[in-house]
Amino acid sequence: MSVSAVVENGKIVESASESSVKKANAQSGLDKDAFLQLLVAQMKYQDPLEPTSNTEYISQYAQFSQVEQIQNMASTMELSRASTMVGKMVEVKTTDSKGDTKLIQGTVEYVTYERNKAFVSIDGNLYSVDDVHAVIDETYQTAFELASAFIAAMDRLPSINNLTIKDKEAVEALQKGYNSMTAYQQGYISDEYVKKLQKYVQRMAEIVEIEGGDDKDEDEEKPGESTGTEGTESEGDAGGGDSAGAAQTV
Repeated sequence: MSVSAVVENGKIVESASESSVKKANAQSGLDKDAFLQLLVAQMKYQDPLEPTSNTEYISQYAQFSQVEQIQNMASTMELSRASTMVGKMVEVKTTDSKGDTKLIQGTVEYVTYERNKAFVSIDGNLYSVDDVHAVIDETYQTAFELASAFIAAMDRLPSINNLTIKDKEAVEALQKGYNSMTAYQQGYISDEYVKKLQKYVQRMAEIVEIEGGDDKDEDEEKPGESTGTEGTESEGDAGGGDSAGAAQTV
């Protein structure tokens, strides 16, 4: 099993993957070969005056065989449980040699089985299945990511007092995004940010109304200017009427 090392400032730092694998290997129990080695050592260094009976050796081996069968059954169940995680989002919690706890999230790519221990691969790194802290539901993960993106976008907006018409598109996008979420997804956004969005939408409506009012005033000035011209033309028409009246008098 290959585990990549992390180097910081010229020193090798134990990664979360390395910590998880090392701890799993340390927890591995005695296998059959190890038991046989102990049994041979016991026979080799036994007291020749009081040798261990063959019956006792057979009893020890029978007990070990039972333990081995239980371990194999547990390992099979562990591998089966790990296999169900393939393709799912999980969270791994492991502690390094310094005692620092690290949390890693990612999708399980595949499962491998070595030395009676199951390991899951996340982003190319192996972690003991025993360190899988949680299996994250896809619905939850989607809701969490949407809420995180929404909050980040809200935080990028200027303060409400510095809001301008240029921010209209951003505010409308946030409002549209929030309205398109399901009730479950909206539940991951705090009331503080919901109220903040309402204030921004209300303030932007006021800004749009003000901007629209200015345009309307400018439009109203143009008819006024046109009316003045028409008044001048009316006066000229009126003068022409007097002349016509004078001509008739004559």
